[in-house]
Amino acid sequence: MVVASQFNEGVAMSKHYDLIAIGAGSGGLSVAERAASYGAKTAVVEMSKLGGTCVNIGCVPKKVMWFGANLAHALRDASGYGFDISVNGFDWGKLVEAREGYIKGINDWYVTYLEDNKVDLIRGEAGFIDANTLEVAGERYTADRIVISPGGKPIVPDIPGAELGITSDGFFELTEQPKEVVVVGAGYIAVELAGVMAALGSNVSLLLRGQHLLKEFDAMLGECLMDEMIDQGINIMPNVQIEAVEQAEDGSLTLKCASGITRTGVDKLIWATGRRPYTDNLNLQAADVEVDSKGFIPTDKFQRTNVKGVYALGDATGRAALTPVAIAAGRRLADRIYNNMTNRHLDYDNIPTVVFSHPPIGTVGLSEDAARDMHGDAVKVYSARFTAMYNAFTEHKTKTAMKLVCVGGEEKVVGVHIIGPASDEMLQGFAVAVKMGATKADFDNTIAIHPTSSEELVTMR
Repeated sequence: MVVASQFNEGVAMSKHYDLIAIGAGSGGLSVAERAASYGAKTAVVEMSKLGGTCVNIGCVPKKVMWFGANLAHALRDASGYGFDISVNGFDWGKLVEAREGYIKGINDWYVTYLEDNKVDLIRGEAGFIDANTLEVAGERYTADRIVISPGGKPIVPDIPGAELGITSDGFFELTEQPKEVVVVGAGYIAVELAGVMAALGSNVSLLLRGQHLLKEFDAMLGECLMDEMIDQGINIMPNVQIEAVEQAEDGSLTLKCASGITRTGVDKLIWATGRRPYTDNLNLQAADVEVDSKGFIPTDKFQRTNVKGVYALGDATGRAALTPVAIAAGRRLADRIYNNMTNRHLDYDNIPTVVFSHPPIGTVGLSEDAARDMHGDAVKVYSARFTAMYNAFTEHKTKTAMKLVCVGGEEKVVGVHIIGPASDEMLQGFAVAVKMGATKADFDNTIAIHPTSSEELVTMR
């Protein structure tokens, strides 16, 4: 329906909805579609491509590049299985063209998806007028409920010449493969990009501001990954702070570091030093929505902000910035509001996640250190480290490592951490077990699948 009030001269009367989601990424699309399935009149506002970060500059294109890198490793390993293979080259541009075609198909599908589910698409950048009113491209829209799910953007350090580098967003714009690459960061985005480019033939250096990789994960995972990345020829440089970036006459970059190190001849510098929420331009103050010092929007377990009728999902909340988390939170929010599931909300404990490094990492639950901080001497750890059967015949002996973190006399499994080939695929089922409260005895009572790496998780002693 149309609201019969005029806000300002020259601004059209607003269109009213039951729910508007800001951002057509995983969270916004999910909450709008689920609410619409219950009969609510919904819309999503998007100023860029449908699908958000995940589809366009995140999970999907990253996984395509990871698959390509895995093929490069398989070609390297083939001789161990008796194959005489000559690799005549790699066409970065061809892979990128295929990847972008795949993504366009998803973008186009989303248009039909919204139409089929009776969700309106509003194109443009949203800004709050008040807690129930948005302005987009000069038009105003009102809603009983507004869900903020705009995603995030990469952080670029405030140093001279920082703009000469690119971010993970810029990585997906590369149409040619850089030869000499420096990646700055120690988190999952940094190790994923470094691993892909090294496998595909770039000379890669990974600069760490501290000493360790993946410091928010169980320490075993970062330590094992660092060993593997070094074995793959990636130059890992800990405790390095870049102070300035300069461009030479030939277009290459020079990195000047606080430690006195100067790195020259860099084709591409990639900043992977974290992300911040895309909340700066939403005019949140007009709706009195609170944000923290980093721009994240605090919410309670029901995704409610401090303002009645305004909710937040996904990366903008600063909690578990993962696509399935935003989807699950969005659907549960719509279930609660529009389908009378009065206590429906997302449980943020024991969320499984995968790092698509080389080799991949799968992890769910508490790290050993976190468990000891919470439970002290009640923690017992089981671990294994071995060469998987596949790698018994390959020249490069990738190691697999696993850890179970258990608590109490019944040895409840509160953490499962895996690094090695196929870790990404084996974790999902074990995540179900952890979520259900399985014990070490439950793991032991499960018949092993042989020969697999995953059997180690149910046979540890």
